[in-house]
Amino acid sequence: MARLGPIGSGAFVAHPYDVIVAGVGGMGAAACFHLARRGQRVLGLERFDIAHSRGSSHGITRIIRLAYYESPAYVPLVRRAFILWRELEQLAGESLLITTGGLDIGAADSRVFQGALATCKACDLKCEVLSGDAVTRRFPGYRLKKGHQAVFQPDAGMVLAERSLVGHVVLAQAAGAEIHAREKVLEWSPIAGGGVRVTTDRRAYEAGRLVVSAGAWVADLVPALASITVPERQVVGWFQPSDPAKFAPAAFPVSILDVEEGMYYALPVYGLPGLKIGLYHHLGERGHADVLSREATEADEAALRRGLAAYFPEANGQTMALATCLFTVTPDEHFIIDTLPGQDEVIVASPCSGHGYKFASPIGEIIADLATGADCAFDLSMFRIGRFDR
Repeated sequence: MARLGPIGSGAFVAHPYDVIVAGVGGMGAAACFHLARRGQRVLGLERFDIAHSRGSSHGITRIIRLAYYESPAYVPLVRRAFILWRELEQLAGESLLITTGGLDIGAADSRVFQGALATCKACDLKCEVLSGDAVTRRFPGYRLKKGHQAVFQPDAGMVLAERSLVGHVVLAQAAGAEIHAREKVLEWSPIAGGGVRVTTDRRAYEAGRLVVSAGAWVADLVPALASITVPERQVVGWFQPSDPAKFAPAAFPVSILDVEEGMYYALPVYGLPGLKIGLYHHLGERGHADVLSREATEADEAALRRGLAAYFPEANGQTMALATCLFTVTPDEHFIIDTLPGQDEVIVASPCSGHGYKFASPIGEIIADLATGADCAFDLSMFRIGRFDR
């Protein structure tokens, strides 16, 4: 049965779907769930599998942290994320959020250390400032250098990425959403009188609104964003520790290290028999999502092992796995969550510049607010598309 969906003009036009979600990764899956639970008739379209390893929502675990060195403005979103991930756990009937504590490490004047400390003070977050030696004594998997400082925030941890995505999809389906995998969106166009028509490699669909949550492929669907949404190749690795107990979730906090070798991030052993480590901006390879290589190389491994050898020497053992993923980076490395200028029926919720998965749950809720005309509890000004026109 066709429903009536609100269009930007305030008119009401009948469509088979209220909302089509193009891209059912972390953000799109959460959007499908939050829209469906509000009674919206939802169609989710994913060009690959659910879940898959071609984009930005895989890799078993993702860091969630409150001591947000990037900006205190993210803290209200993270607080909401914790609530919604716990709710998803209850609804899905499985553990999806693991608390480990978190370390933000660097020289005393580094952006990460200073930014994390400033956020903790501004937002009244529990934290401790630790010297490098104190970190090593408390968490012996770490080997920090003289002069390093760390902010320890006890609430940080890991979200289980693929399992959370699947949880959102299953619950969205249970609430009435229709999800299609292996169906590629080719184009979309506005419909006279309101709404959108979405054409895939199978057929065409119509809806009152469209959500573009296509990650590294966002510019294929919104070409005007090509210059400000740039896919970047990322590689993470899992490496066998000599003493796995030192790198278990109970003994090893998640961390970000702003160090002379680069900006690394590390997560405890979980899901694979190895410490997980990545290097932000990795080898600096950028290009179209369909062109960037998904094959990990010796150079990729070497970049990760430089961080292991310097700061986690007891985890610098055999390679257990290497995985590529894609960051989609904006010039200021903040997100895009906005309606498309001049086309209020289209909502863009991408990209997230390599630090967005933890926010998938509240971003899904925000997308539902924007699509249904509900009041949003968050200030989205720093995520507006128009900021790049200044």
